[in-house]
Parts: sequence; structure tokens; C-alpha cells
Amino acid sequence: MSNTLKELLKEKLDQLQCHFTWSPQKESVDMDDLMYRLQDSITLRLKYEARSYNHLAFVNCLQGNYEEAIQNLKEAEKILKENHKDEFERRSIVMYGNYAWVHYHMGQLTEAQSYLDKLEMICKPLTDGPCYTAMIPEVYGEKGWSLLRSTAQFYEEARECFEKALEEDPEDTEWIMGYATVLFRLEAIPGTPENHEGRKSMKYLRRVLELDPDDSLAMIMLALKLREIKQKSEANELVEQALQKTSEFPKVLRNAAKYYRLEQNVEKAIELLKKALEITPHSSVLHDQIGMCYRIKLLELISNSLSNDPQNPEYHQKMELFNQCKTHFGKAFEHRPKSAIKSQLDFADICRKNGEHSKAGEIYGNLLKLVDARPENMQKIYLHAGLFELFVRKSESNAINLLQKAVQIENGSKIWETSCDHLERLVNRKISKNPHDSNALGAKGLLCQLHGKKSEAIEHFKKALKFDPGNEEYLSALSKLNLSID
Repeated sequence: MSNTLKELLKEKLDQLQCHFTWSPQKESVDMDDLMYRLQDSITLRLKYEARSYNHLAFVNCLQGNYEEAIQNLKEAEKILKENHKDEFERRSIVMYGNYAWVHYHMGQLTEAQSYLDKLEMICKPLTDGPCYTAMIPEVYGEKGWSLLRSTAQFYEEARECFEKALEEDPEDTEWIMGYATVLFRLEAIPGTPENHEGRKSMKYLRRVLELDPDDSLAMIMLALKLREIKQKSEANELVEQALQKTSEFPKVLRNAAKYYRLEQNVEKAIELLKKALEITPHSSVLHDQIGMCYRIKLLELISNSLSNDPQNPEYHQKMELFNQCKTHFGKAFEHRPKSAIKSQLDFADICRKNGEHSKAGEIYGNLLKLVDARPENMQKIYLHAGLFELFVRKSESNAINLLQKAVQIENGSKIWETSCDHLERLVNRKISKNPHDSNALGAKGLLCQLHGKKSEAIEHFKKALKFDPGNEEYLSALSKLNLSID
């Protein structure tokens, strides 16, 4: 096939709705972790197994495993034919798009065109738009679930996909659960509208249980939301019911463990997490959760002065807990260097508590180099790295610079408030020691500006400029403040 025909084929492929044209690509996803998660869902023979095979074909293709990708798609096709005979064509749109792309990457252009022809036959009766795809609930839904398997930056897009699917098919449990899941996750992220609203996901989780009373994952997720609003009786009942129904599903075990950890029942949480790890030993999220449980036990021991005596058994328990925390937090980000930011911060914090300052500093340094991380994640990094500079490296100037970056991400979260408090105390102390410290005066001006104290902010920026004339940052802030007052 000539280059011109190949380019024409590529133009058609770009019109498709499938994993190859959706947002998350190799550069924005931790591929090894995604591969493990997809393989785990296939091994467990979970509901909608074809969806996992379809996504796995995309991952394999990106990694150059073309034959494996074709085999994944054959498995997806087989499952769809067995489980969705009446809906096979509608559910095969994404799969045939993936087939076309894999053959294109293999240089098998005639085969790629053959799948475009199949898509044209399927899609023409379903749409007035491009003839190689049809934006129907099955396509929106699969895209939504695919985006949910990616990083948090794609959750808003996933929410829109499930909304579109539900517009046309409002009683489909698969799309309702997808919408509930993305709301549940967004509600946990500071600064999102969903976080501000708080509990919209509960409505959809209850709807899932109305349509499918045996959905144990929906039960656990609802229990976690009920716990937030102090409805403990119903929450406890749902957790127990879910564990009775599905005791071998890692996601259920993981979320039940989270519930028990939040309820201070750490031993029960560890028991459930160990059981889940036996089923899916590579799960980053499970390792992160068990690391948090061991950290709770560690902090209790650290507060006991006997644990500082090497002759005391509690000292050896403490050191073992340090190792457990490091092992599990380390495994949590081993395959997720781009996305498991919290686990890396937790690992660094454990290293700091254990006196391993060089290792902790190395982790903070690597995290500060991240690009395209979500603002709330960068805010956590700036806060933790800033406090490390302040209390471990004793560098107040570095601490001020990092804490300023944290407070400039205005989202009203607890992390933001904590950053403001630490920065306020630090700059007040520095100004009391040296009223000519321009860096501290500028930081004080920023804090006043963020808290709406414009006159005080102007006063501090003017003082900062007196001792650091020509500082563009202070001049810019002063100009904006004067304009806002005018």
C-alpha cells in the first residue's frame, strides 16, 4: 500500500472511538501497574471481562507485543459472542477499532481496512455522524471505564462519558455504577466541585443496589460514605453483608479494610488486606493500604518511650514495623512512579522518622521534578518537602519557597490550610528576628493577599521591595493589588 493510501487509512483510524484515540497514552500512565491490574481482573474472571481484554490489547500494542494484543482481542470477541449475543455488534465497536489499530501498527494495512469496513456496516444504521463509529451508551461506557483505570486527571472526562451513557440508557446498572464510582473518587479530591458537594455518589450507589441487591462493591462504597455522615449502624451492616456475599473479591476486601482502619480496627483491616494480597500480590493499592495500617501501629509504638531502648522487646517491634511500612509503601509505588505520589510521600516520611534523611531527600527531590501532576498532588509535595527543608535540613529560605508554592494552589483543602499555618509561623518568626528579611516579608504579603487582607499585603510587599528593589514578583503582586483596589 502506498504512503498516500497509508495516510488516508490513518485519517480514518483517527476517527475511531477506541483505546487508541482516547486521552491516556503511554506517557501519562504507569503501564506496568495498568498491566498488572488488567491481568488481575482477567484472572479473577470479573464481570465485563471482555472490557479488560480489550484494554489489555491496547497496552500490549503500545509495548510492541502485537501478537499478544491480537490474542487479547480474540478473547474479548469470544466473550462478547458468548455473553452478549443480542448486543454483540453494539459492544464490538470499540473492539473492532482496537483490531484495526493493532493491524495498522503491525503493518497489516489490508486487515486494518477490513475492520474499518466492518465498523462502517455496524455504525451506519446507528449514527448520522462519522461512518466508522457511533456514540452510543456502550461506547461512552467503555470509554468511561477505561479513563477510570487511568490517573485522576481523566476522571472528569470519565464522568462526562457516564453521563452521556445514562442519558440514553438511564437504567443500565453498568453505567450507573460507573457514574457512582467516578463521583466517589472525585468527592475525595480537594478543589473539585464533587468534593464541595460531598455525597452525590450515595444516590447512585443506592440506585445500583436497587437494581442489583447483590453488588457487594456498591455496598462497601456506600458504607464508606455513610460513615462520613455518622450513620454507623447502616454502614456496619452493609460492610458485614458485603463480606458475606463476596469474600474473595480484592476490591471488596480492600474497601472493607479501609472502613475498619478508619474505625480504628487495624488488626481486622490487616487481616482483610493480607487475604486480598494473596489473590492479587502485585496490587499497588493494597500495599499502600497495608502500609497505612502498619504506620498506625508504628506511631503508637514511637510514642512509647520504651521503644527507644534496644534492650526492650518494643524496640525490636518498632524496627520491624519500620521495615513493614517501607516494604509495603515501596511496593505501592514500584510500578506507579507517576501516579502513586501519596505512597512515595508516605515512604519518605517513614524514612525521615527512621533517620534515613538522605533517602527521604532523594524522594522529595524526584517528586519536585514531576510534570503534569494534579495541583492537589503538587501541593502535598510542596508541603512535605518544605517541612523536610525546615525541620531536617534547617533551610528556612528553601522551606519558605516551597510552602509559598503550596499556598498558591488555592483549593481550601486541609493541606492548603496546614501549608498556610506553617508558612505564617515561619515568616512571623523570621520577621521578628530580622525586620529587613525581604523573602519573609514577601511571603507575609502573599499570605495577606490570599486571605483578602489587601492593605496589609500592600504594606508587606512595599517593605519587601525596600530591601529587595526591582523584585519582579513583588512588583507584579503590588500592581495587581493596587488595580484591584482602584
